[in-house]
Amino acid sequence: MRNTPLDEKHPYLIALGERVRLLRSRRGMSRKAAAARAQVSERHWANLESGTGNASILVLLQVAKALQCNMVSLLEESPQAGLAPRQHIALIGLRGAGKSTLGKRLAKELGYVFVELSRVIEQLAGCSISEIHGLYGPQAYRRYERRALEDSLTHNTHAVLATPGGLVSEDATFTLLLGKCFTIWLQATPEDHMARVLAQGDTRPMAASTEAMQDLRRILVNRSPFYAKADLHFDTSAQSEEQSFQALKKAWLDQI
Repeated sequence: MRNTPLDEKHPYLIALGERVRLLRSRRGMSRKAAAARAQVSERHWANLESGTGNASILVLLQVAKALQCNMVSLLEESPQAGLAPRQHIALIGLRGAGKSTLGKRLAKELGYVFVELSRVIEQLAGCSISEIHGLYGPQAYRRYERRALEDSLTHNTHAVLATPGGLVSEDATFTLLLGKCFTIWLQATPEDHMARVLAQGDTRPMAASTEAMQDLRRILVNRSPFYAKADLHFDTSAQSEEQSFQALKKAWLDQI
């Protein structure tokens, strides 16, 4: 049997490492916290996620317990069907979280294409989003939204996508996004969301409401369980744009 060179990663270990990373990030845990819970060193955990750590069964059992899953869930991916790194990054969350501002900067930093999905929807429809809703209704808008996402994923090799806040409400479209993109939930306090939206001169869908903040809080509560499915959660409150960007870039680099 041919020995595998020490600097050559085995496909199964790469797939296993990606699986561990995804399970950890979906539980909102840092590497340090996950390693401490599993009672292994942070370096050992990092090696496992990178595909260079050939962990024993007992260590994997500790990892599974730390991630609150069973061994089958941890090991079920075959090398052929392994979790290859996703080519795209999608920013999700309510308006005012910083999706466009931080998304543009992250795309430039990584050499990715930046895609404002709302603009793609308008290009496909030939009219504004408000006109799509007014003329054709919400179901037509959701169809344009799905098509815009599919086109953006297909026509770009690597992209950072700023997504509409309500995309997560359409199960099939959101499932596609989760499967094809590394997703980051940009969070902020309701007060920060409101202040940023007002600064942009856009209060949709709250323009006609005298209870704008209550509406915003309700929307955030309703959508948070969907946003929480993101691979990474990142809070942009109480930070400058520069601080948020540097912290987001570091958080992303820690994932790869």
